[in-house]
Amino acid sequence: MFIDLLSYRKYGHNEGDEPRFTQPKLYDIIAKHKNPREIYAGKLISQGVLTQLEYETRVADFHKVLDQAYETANESTQLNIQLFLEENYKGIRFPKAEDFETIANTKISKEMFLELAEKITSLPKDKHFYNKTVRLFSQRAGMIKDDSYDWAMGELMAYASLAKENYPVRLSGQDSERGTFSHRHAEIITEDGEEKYFPLKNLGGEHAMVRVYNSPLNEYGVLGFEYGYSLANPFGLTIWEAQFGDFFNVGQVIVDQYISAAQEKWGVKSGLVMFLPHGYEGQGAEHSSGRIERFLNLCANFNMQVVNPTTPANHFHAIRRQLHRDIRVPLIAFTPKSLLRHPDCTSTIADFTEGHFQEIIADNSLKSLSKATKLLLCSGKIYYELDAARKEANADHLSIIRIEQLYPFPAKQLQKILKNYSKDIKLVWVQEEPLNMGAALFVKHWIGDRSLQIISRPSSGVTAEGLTALHKIHQAEIIKEAIQ
Repeated sequence: MFIDLLSYRKYGHNEGDEPRFTQPKLYDIIAKHKNPREIYAGKLISQGVLTQLEYETRVADFHKVLDQAYETANESTQLNIQLFLEENYKGIRFPKAEDFETIANTKISKEMFLELAEKITSLPKDKHFYNKTVRLFSQRAGMIKDDSYDWAMGELMAYASLAKENYPVRLSGQDSERGTFSHRHAEIITEDGEEKYFPLKNLGGEHAMVRVYNSPLNEYGVLGFEYGYSLANPFGLTIWEAQFGDFFNVGQVIVDQYISAAQEKWGVKSGLVMFLPHGYEGQGAEHSSGRIERFLNLCANFNMQVVNPTTPANHFHAIRRQLHRDIRVPLIAFTPKSLLRHPDCTSTIADFTEGHFQEIIADNSLKSLSKATKLLLCSGKIYYELDAARKEANADHLSIIRIEQLYPFPAKQLQKILKNYSKDIKLVWVQEEPLNMGAALFVKHWIGDRSLQIISRPSSGVTAEGLTALHKIHQAEIIKEAIQ
């Protein structure tokens, strides 16, 4: 059914506007046009349903109700705001500083971990799958034996464990079932293309559902939908994933008007998670940056969490932390690309079953931190490049700390770690992004009066170089300067 509804603004843009400045003829007609109440009342009177006097009495009585309510409101000294979906959010409160200084219990038992790991790495024997699929799942099963879990396993284990705890999980995005970088494989197709198999829906026993959907390339619409879904589903995990972090810019309105602002504007809580693949690998200005700086510019009053994790276990704990606290705050997670298969980017079972989310990962590679003369602070995958260069150069004077959570900025944790170093150590922030982007200026603000050198690409109007060769030159310059 289609309804062709012609509507108009009786007073123009607002009640203080004068629409005749621009539409004199139209608003002469509108001024003479009866409002819907008058039109409907005329119809009822003509049909004998009520009299003119009854109509006027009802209108006057309603105006009295409004006037009395207004007078009562003026007499009150208290503001009473009914929170949106209040019944759905029983037991969930607004965040405070202590929430981000307290460790959330996100670990799971070793028995649960191994049981779920076996379930999600097994294929049904009565179905035939493409040989590369079989090899992939065999490699994942081998991670259990080797006690070395990659990024995909860390992520999938977060979903599986939450589902086993009866928290539903919903992930949608552009090619999210397989994963843009072919790492997730949440759904797999049989060799004949006739059937789909979802390992996360076959965890054994009772569990909540894990649903992964491929969405259209319509960031504005889909991100808005998932934000709304998260509002109505506070005891489930809702994730939207961009194909590349850069693509979220089409949904910038949703970030500005709702994700970053709804808590302060309307008291609305959301636990939405955004996955934004981020990292400089020579893919150009549209496939390198999730625009960390834009999100950090919007951060205040604990309205969002911004993380850039560098290990599968830390990603696992960040995801689970969304539901294992009595607060709901949007999580902006900058996820890696090259780290998905990086041989050093792995975690052990102990990291999942004994650990927790680390806002900062300290340097445990140096024998004596007090002897270090230069301390590099960084975030994201550049850590692995810095660490490799440090080892190659035998740069024992150099220590590297990873800032895994950028907001709320872990100032107290950082100050505690800095006490292990010499007071006159040279402090350096290293990033891949141009100086006017990334987290450099944000971190410098939080460091305060302490001297902080910044090593980055030069300020730029674009996020990244268009030529791979130029990217390699700039990346090498950053690493070289940092290691010196």
